[in-house]
Amino acid sequence: MAHRRIIVQEIVSLDGFVADASGGLDFFEVVSDYSEVNQENLAIMETVDTLLLGAKTYQLFVDFWPTAEDEPVADVVNSTPKIVFSSTLGGAPWGRFDPARVVAGDPVEHVRRMQQESGGDVMVWGSISLVQSLLAAGLVDELQLRVLPIMLSSGRRLISEDSGEHRMALLQATPFNSGILALRYAVGQSA
Repeated sequence: MAHRRIIVQEIVSLDGFVADASGGLDFFEVVSDYSEVNQENLAIMETVDTLLLGAKTYQLFVDFWPTAEDEPVADVVNSTPKIVFSSTLGGAPWGRFDPARVVAGDPVEHVRRMQQESGGDVMVWGSISLVQSLLAAGLVDELQLRVLPIMLSSGRRLISEDSGEHRMALLQATPFNSGILALRYAVGQSA
């Protein structure tokens, strides 16, 4: 049986931060044109049939995506089934779309089981604590970084001290006209 791939996609500063010192994402606005990233994501999402989100990322997403009608990827984001890992949420509505499923148990064990099921790729956006747990458990197959042309000097890093060492094989590097550098790596492989 084929193994479902777990893909992590993150927007990061040039110096590796996924949030600023106050936990904010205002630095995303250093780039005003995400059209090339959107087009790439539309192609990537053709193989994805499940989105995984942590509770904080769910809150950010649900406040934006269900009503983001002018966003090119909104239809895909809104229609793809979602799982939210949370021990505190009782439900995860998604506007007029199907709600996300809330899983209160261990995300690592849940994702390990998902990998053995039939289905398409699984995408994780944001959700840093979840990503750190999945990396530490060796469950991430591909890491996609959207590197923004800004250095923050401090903030929250994608990788924690507990994430462990992971060798990467570069699959693709694409510079966009907006100044974003899109990087794709196979995790756990050497070039």
